[in-house]
Amino acid sequence: MAEFTMELNDEQKEVRDWLHGFAADVIRPAAAEWDEREETPWPVIQEAAKVGIYSLDFYAQQYFDPTGLGIPMAMEELFWGDAGIALSIVGTGLAAVGVLANGTEEQIGTWIPQMYGDANDVKVAAFCSSEPDAGSDVASMRTRAVYDEAKDEWVLNGTKTWATNGGIANVHVVVAVVDPELGSKGHASFIVPPNTPGLSQGQKFKKHGIRASHTAEVVLENVRVPGSCLLGGKEKLDERLARARERAKSGGERVKNAAMATFEASRPAVGAMAVGTARAAYEVALEYASTREQFGRPIIDNQGVAFQLADMRTQIDAARLLVWRASWMAINGKPFTAAEGSMSKLFASETAKKVTAQAIQILGGNGYTREYPVERMHRDAAIYTIFEGTSEIQRLVIARTLSGMQIR
Repeated sequence: MAEFTMELNDEQKEVRDWLHGFAADVIRPAAAEWDEREETPWPVIQEAAKVGIYSLDFYAQQYFDPTGLGIPMAMEELFWGDAGIALSIVGTGLAAVGVLANGTEEQIGTWIPQMYGDANDVKVAAFCSSEPDAGSDVASMRTRAVYDEAKDEWVLNGTKTWATNGGIANVHVVVAVVDPELGSKGHASFIVPPNTPGLSQGQKFKKHGIRASHTAEVVLENVRVPGSCLLGGKEKLDERLARARERAKSGGERVKNAAMATFEASRPAVGAMAVGTARAAYEVALEYASTREQFGRPIIDNQGVAFQLADMRTQIDAARLLVWRASWMAINGKPFTAAEGSMSKLFASETAKKVTAQAIQILGGNGYTREYPVERMHRDAAIYTIFEGTSEIQRLVIARTLSGMQIR
């Protein structure tokens, strides 16, 4: 087990500096354009693939970093560049985590490479969990998966929403209900291979922020996938469902569902994204306050501004500490006995919203215009308290973990 440390080793520092350079030289110059276009920045993703950032190898190296700091460090640097473009680069990772968390070794080796493609033929993947009537309330999920034993196929029907890369993905990972009587415990995850009949893109959303990231509905109409596309396999699913039924009868412990296993693994990473956006806004505000003069002196010479910057930096550093702690715990197999993963996502998300708002205030009228990036950063930051579990859901998870009670 790696010791917890806040000091990056030489290799990690080299990777951090490399990512920072890509964010500064490639992502930031393109940020405003793709925000306005509200389109997937394929040229930037391809550049990331050419240098090795958008690849299975890079993702795996960071994911399996024994210190746990590889992924949060990478997320922070890329999202420091721009949240929308960065999400287009890392959005495939959520689908990959879904396979890593629930799939067999064979499934991991078969499907994750197809999610990324290569530098000459870039692909993306989508994780499809939320539905029009089932966001935070995963127990209300309606997308059904029915097993056709004669053909060893699963038949999927339903509509997913808020899917990053939904409809344009090469590989879709879909969470569906296999046993409605078990509620959220009766869910399973499925791979929908490329060009599978019956899967189509529904509405593409025009969003407040992260506009360079494609978000859309995914419609499943009699989508048939081979039995081998059930993540984890049918034997494992049958065993899990049998245990869930027994526990339901006895009122025993809760059983995690497929979507929650993915979200638990990714929450600290989302916190790191929020830290990157907050840090970017703070740096713009600090530079502006140091150079902008009013009444013959820089505005940072006023306590009203200086104290805001002091609070902003303190909150960013505290958020990073929580994210790194949770990431280290996860890689070392330490249980989140106080919901540390949710803590990190909650605090970092709220910090990003607050810090980006303070940055606009420090820039005054300039901060409210698109001539300065803090306006875009503020719009982007709003998503962190919503996706992959709202701040209210994080608080619920923390409260339930601390109390041991099913608080509602």
